[in-house]
Amino acid sequence: MYNERMRKLGEERSDIRELFEYGLQRKKIVGNENVFDFSIGNPGVPAPKCVQDEAERLVREMPAVALHGYSSAPGLPEVRAAVANYIQTAFGAEMRPDLVYMTCGASASLTVTLNAVLHEGDEVAVFAPFFPEYRVFVERAGGTLVVVPTDAKFHIDVKKVAPYIGKRTKAVLLNSPNNPSGAVYSEGEIEALAALLKEKSKERGEPILLLADEPYRELTYGAKVPYVMNFYAHSVVLYSFSKSLSLAGERIGYIAVSPKCAEAEELFSAVCGAGRALGFVCAPVLFQRVVAVCLGKSSDVGEYKKNRDILYHALKEYGYECISPEGAFYLFVKALEPEAKKFCERAKKYELLLVPSDSFGVGGYVRISYCVERSVIRRSLPAFKALIEEYRK
Repeated sequence: MYNERMRKLGEERSDIRELFEYGLQRKKIVGNENVFDFSIGNPGVPAPKCVQDEAERLVREMPAVALHGYSSAPGLPEVRAAVANYIQTAFGAEMRPDLVYMTCGASASLTVTLNAVLHEGDEVAVFAPFFPEYRVFVERAGGTLVVVPTDAKFHIDVKKVAPYIGKRTKAVLLNSPNNPSGAVYSEGEIEALAALLKEKSKERGEPILLLADEPYRELTYGAKVPYVMNFYAHSVVLYSFSKSLSLAGERIGYIAVSPKCAEAEELFSAVCGAGRALGFVCAPVLFQRVVAVCLGKSSDVGEYKKNRDILYHALKEYGYECISPEGAFYLFVKALEPEAKKFCERAKKYELLLVPSDSFGVGGYVRISYCVERSVIRRSLPAFKALIEEYRK
């Protein structure tokens, strides 16, 4: 009566979602103010003013039928044109409206693109640590996830990459700023990776795609995020406005296929076909229109920086090992014992909800989402201190 594999996925939720649901139940028992939920990357900073202003204007001035009706499957032509123009203006990369596909957030961008390009048995290389759902998306599309180690600060060491790129490698999936480490890959790292992929593509006899998952592009603390299309021809950018504009629940993003990509038009047709087959057509029209006038804007990143600094400096003072994030809104902290899951279970005694790193492809760490109200961070500090003191005893 049902697909067994899908049943297991439904019952065995991700560590992040499992912890989030646990937190909701704990809050009912001990009160919201007594639970320090750092599980999920739900933006805690309001959307920039342009979002509300444009949404209100559209609702007030635009006929309801046009505002809430269908768009073309890949999105409204004028919105796709606005995205293409923004990419050209902001990053100096060549882009065309007919190679932009509006999607229901980054998950849809990833799922559609992977289904568009993968054949059964193809490999997709990712850098550890990585967002756990990558494995689900890749395997659902018939591929195999290949995990590539990074250096001690979670940056790309191209010397380590080469052995993981082989004849079955169809794509490399890049996430910068990175979830969960907060690392921002430098221009030098991207250049070195691009050079390697060119070399490996020749060996393979077919271009290896570089897929850039960029929901955190605008959320950096001084670091520059290189635009991959300027470094490697066979690139596809998978973007979401969920984090930059604090629109996680509105599910809006896009896929942009580089015009320099081999068989770009045919690849885009495959994207359209995958969107059709998966039912990811006609992204929310109201928010297609909203994001078109908010391109390049972001929520107040300074608020996330304040959260980062308070939490990072306090944990370092207490004796935790962690690297200050260059972007996104996660702190990746060394667990106080080898098994991260056991550490996270002990942290629950202090109502600290931390995500173990095992599903991120790295052992012995926890992810802390600091995109919460600042009061939650301040109230949590005694709990973090008590936790490390327990281990010292």
